[in-house]
Amino acid sequence: MPAERAGYTVTMFLIDTSPSMGRTIQLPSGSNGEEQTTETTRLEWVLQFVKLKIQEMIYNGRKTDQCGVIVFGSEGKSYSNNIINKKSGGYENVSNYIPIAQPNAATLTKLDELKPTHKYGDPLDAIIVGIETQALYLASKKTWTRKIVLVTDGEGPIELEDWEVTVQKMNSLNISMTIVSVVSLCRVSTSAIDHSGNSGVDFDSETFEYTEANKPEIKRANEAFYHEFISQIDNGIVGTCEEALVETARPDIKQTKSVLMGALLRLGDVDTKPDEAIELVVKTSKCTAMSRPKSWKKFAVREKHKEPSQNENEEMDMEDDKAEAAKVAYAQLKMRSEYYVEQNGEIDAEGDVKMEDDDEILLDKGKEREAQIPSEEENTPHLEKVEKEQLVRGFKYGTTYVPCPDGQFPRLNTRKGIDICGFFLAKNFRRELSMGEIQYVWADPSSAKQQAALSSIVQAMYEKDAMAIARWVTKDGMDPKMGVLTPVVWDEVDCLLWAQMPFADDVRKYTFASLDHLVNKKGEVLTEHPFIPTEEQLDAMDNFVDAMDLMDAGDKDEEGNRTAWYDTLHSYNPSVHRTKQAMFHCAVVSDLSANPLPPPHPELLKYFDPPKRVLKRSRDALEECRNTFKVKQVPKKVARTRKDGHAHAQDEDDGLLLEGKEPALHHTMSQVQISQAPSSTQQSPDKLKAKANADDSATEEEDEEEELLLDKVKKPATPPPSAARNNQPFPTPARSVSPEVDPGRAPGRIIGSTYPLADFKKNIVQGDVVTKAVEDLAAVITEIVMRPFSSRRHKELIECMQFLRETALLEDEIDAWNAFLVDLKDKCTSEPGNQEFWSEVKSIGRGFSLISNKEAKQNGGTSKVSEGGAINTFLFLFLLG
Repeated sequence: MPAERAGYTVTMFLIDTSPSMGRTIQLPSGSNGEEQTTETTRLEWVLQFVKLKIQEMIYNGRKTDQCGVIVFGSEGKSYSNNIINKKSGGYENVSNYIPIAQPNAATLTKLDELKPTHKYGDPLDAIIVGIETQALYLASKKTWTRKIVLVTDGEGPIELEDWEVTVQKMNSLNISMTIVSVVSLCRVSTSAIDHSGNSGVDFDSETFEYTEANKPEIKRANEAFYHEFISQIDNGIVGTCEEALVETARPDIKQTKSVLMGALLRLGDVDTKPDEAIELVVKTSKCTAMSRPKSWKKFAVREKHKEPSQNENEEMDMEDDKAEAAKVAYAQLKMRSEYYVEQNGEIDAEGDVKMEDDDEILLDKGKEREAQIPSEEENTPHLEKVEKEQLVRGFKYGTTYVPCPDGQFPRLNTRKGIDICGFFLAKNFRRELSMGEIQYVWADPSSAKQQAALSSIVQAMYEKDAMAIARWVTKDGMDPKMGVLTPVVWDEVDCLLWAQMPFADDVRKYTFASLDHLVNKKGEVLTEHPFIPTEEQLDAMDNFVDAMDLMDAGDKDEEGNRTAWYDTLHSYNPSVHRTKQAMFHCAVVSDLSANPLPPPHPELLKYFDPPKRVLKRSRDALEECRNTFKVKQVPKKVARTRKDGHAHAQDEDDGLLLEGKEPALHHTMSQVQISQAPSSTQQSPDKLKAKANADDSATEEEDEEEELLLDKVKKPATPPPSAARNNQPFPTPARSVSPEVDPGRAPGRIIGSTYPLADFKKNIVQGDVVTKAVEDLAAVITEIVMRPFSSRRHKELIECMQFLRETALLEDEIDAWNAFLVDLKDKCTSEPGNQEFWSEVKSIGRGFSLISNKEAKQNGGTSKVSEGGAINTFLFLFLLG
């Protein structure tokens, strides 16, 4: 697809507001097949597409991306408000609703005000008015792109006289035309009709395999005309609104033309040795650009402060307040910085405030002093507001601050251009060091000499398979960037690709011990060890990796060969497109609760899950790996608290338990060797590591042949008691934090299954969620009862039911208790059920039966169950059930 210039486009939207656009239709299913039961008018349905297209322009934020709206079928004072009617009359019921301009939020608001009228307008009149309005606006902008979008249901009359002249005019102005019909949902049943007795309103669609049944004759003729009209236009398309909305929701990457920026490419020193140097005029443009999701902005209700007047009437004030409440204005919240100086610090000789170092520790030469708690007045800082102009920017250097009055230190005296520093073979290029965006470097399009010179350099680099190291300065005095230039040879043009590379100071090198080369304490290389994979394990992993190959997991091509499953050109950033979808949806929908955000487009989730073919193919290889490597789930070790209050460390990385010097480390390229610590009163932490079972740790011995020289030292069977303490008590480690317990709350519930009674009591105290708490506790009790092994919680559930009945009686939630008890009995006595728990409930007797009207009145409530009915139900449920 050829790239088009971003912006510099005027789009005219021609909207049909005739009486037929007010008929009600049912919305189609979503992109994932979900059904929608919301009904809307044809005009509201097609306006969603128009608003989405306009929201796209607002989202891009280009001043050169403009649009206008023309309505045909208008009525009222401005029913014929168009430039042709004002000049020569005619073209009635066509109105210039929104003049051409950069769209904003007010544009969408004005579109929401459109309503179906009682007049029909001619679509051809609207097209002609749109052409003339667009041409008048772009009279001095010949290179701008012109687009017209017509939305209609195709049931209005059309005057078909001299329409070929209109087509010729559009082709001469290079106008692209799009006709969108309103979508109806009569695909499943071809005989479905709407309430007015007419059939659906969309055009026949081959893409959606839909042909409208019982189509009116006028619509059939109009549809044929629209197809013939579009066929005569050089750049035109016709389709349904449903197709258009699906394409609008599809994630898409719009290819745009990048602006060419001038630069100089230098090879050699053009100042001191001009005879041996080359300087070319080149142009640079973006090859790739980083795409990020739009940032969210915070808004708040704008507060209007009005001074009270003594002559205002109170009734008028109340009416004004209601009117102001109906018109709520929002304002964007912006950051504001204020600067304060703390005056508690000491003043030095130069008059500056002395700042204390963060790392300074105030001790009284090792003597312990009693901590003094400062008073609130002493602890409150004394701040003085200063203006930004009074401050000087400074950079921290060690423990001091270096002032920089200019805001930054002097820059290097650099000169604009790209300087080639040297060449190297492409095989030595480290791809992982490439950073940032890629840029094209072209020769000057207006100079054939410059093009031949650059092409010779590119061809030479391409033949030698070489790359260049270059230094790029975008503007005089700017900081230089280092990067590489790669030759690119195409059929008609040669160019260079620039990729920024990091400086040496930006790259950190880390060394790690070898994974397959292990040496023991004796210096012997180990060939067999649990850390070294065997040939069988290597083969099993190779088979698993080969089975997970995605290069032949895609669809078949024309020759029947499997293609690659993953394609970077069809892999979209979910954060970018989902954020964009959310913004667009909120812009075109007035009620989010009635019309929530739809699910993501299937194309966005295309690569979220591995292909089923690969999963099926790798099942045996995965099982082989599981058996070969003896993979099993390792339960998490829980620290056990000792009687003396000390807690054992959970992991070796949690910190040292002892104060002492570690053994000396001797690093090599293939291993990390730890020498044996000499006999002293200090030992390594691993020797004195606390164990959950002291008896077991005392008898453990390791084979010296298999002991690795990593971060471990062989542990003696019984460490000397004198070395264990070194006359110093062990420091007590911090108590480990217990993991948070899952409350077991299902979505939408306020009562969890872990501690239902505690959650219920906590919510009852609030008072405003009693009904919700009663319903949720009843549901939780029923769920727990029906779970396996619920017998261990029968006593807890009985307490929950007892408290639930008391609460229902006091809070007038009697109907909820009665319904819960009947439902619980039905589930407990059915299969598989829980007869054991129901037997325990029956043993309690009348205290757990239905709440009668007599019992309810004693507590100020009402019940639909009489006293006799409660007794009969008790006999049936508890004695006979």
